Amino acid sequence: MEFSGAVIDVDGTVVRGNDPIPGAPEGYRRIREAGIDPLFVSNNPTKAPPAYVDRLGSAGYDVDTDRVITAGTVTTEYLRRHHPDDELLCIGAPGLFDQFVDAGLSTTEDVDAADALVASIDREFDYDDLCTALWALDRGIPFIGTDPDVVIPAPERDVPGSGAVIRSIAGVAERDPDVVLGKPSEPAIEMVRERLPSPPEECLVVGDRLDTDIELGARAGMTTVLVRSGVTDEATLAESHLDPDYVLDHLGEIGRVIG
Repeated sequence: MEFSGAVIDVDGTVVRGNDPIPGAPEGYRRIREAGIDPLFVSNNPTKAPPAYVDRLGSAGYDVDTDRVITAGTVTTEYLRRHHPDDELLCIGAPGLFDQFVDAGLSTTEDVDAADALVASIDREFDYDDLCTALWALDRGIPFIGTDPDVVIPAPERDVPGSGAVIRSIAGVAERDPDVVLGKPSEPAIEMVRERLPSPPEECLVVGDRLDTDIELGARAGMTTVLVRSGVTDEATLAESHLDPDYVLDHLGEIGRVIG
């Protein structure tokens, strides 16, 4: 099989924190040398693509802005399409608010004026935020999550992600989100297809997480490659209903897939 495109995860696949994962830069160079078009896709909603260009560049990965998609990118586009004139009550990091403002979306802190609730990773999330979310959702407004990642890789150990905040709100409101964006959602797959127009059978998805990276690849009809350099261990893999096409220790072993 010859591949022409690759969806590559970021945290846990090519970097941990700001440092490159051992072997990953060599694997990325191998992908580029094979003529495969790379598209970095991250479920981190807090930073826009230009920040990822700088972060990846500092870690040794040469990438252009249009070759980066984040959960923030997917969420912003979804809101522009489905809630362009709504007042958005957002529980999330300042970087997510900045992306909404740049896209011309309107936000509010008034639970009675909000037309939709957007929940995401927020390192200052507290009891007052749970109250705010509960009161807003009691009004029956749409409940939107940026991404499902309950834990995310950090430099020293894994930390809670957007999914932890979303699940907390869902638990107290006794209501599931109407949509959770980022990988492996259909809006994310649609955006990937727009950026990687190659046939899905000619594309790889490489990532460290079964329920997002591998699930996205399976849904999109792409070859799936799990790397064990992030959050998935052998026990999780053995218990999963998802069966990656390839399992590698790290991206540096990508030659086993692309030849």
